[in-house]
Amino acid sequence: MLTQQQSEWLDETFRYHVPDHDQPVRYDRVRVAAKALASVILDNCPGSADRSAALRKVREAVMTANASIALEGTEGQFAP
Repeated sequence: MLTQQQSEWLDETFRYHVPDHDQPVRYDRVRVAAKALASVILDNCPGSADRSAALRKVREAVMTANASIALEGTEGQFAP
């Protein structure tokens, strides 16, 4: 059985967060910086499993940063 805190965490984490205020600008800044890093990786690293992993991690970093923006730091308040 879920605790109240776990239920609140699930609700907050997995609901759709409509972008508001300056969030779209912050999403864009993260994307632009990540694209620049991905470009440097592609230009300087030979094709390999490591290059592919580096690019996946850049993509993962963008997604995690976007989650941080969407949740406005509230994920720590509800973490089970």
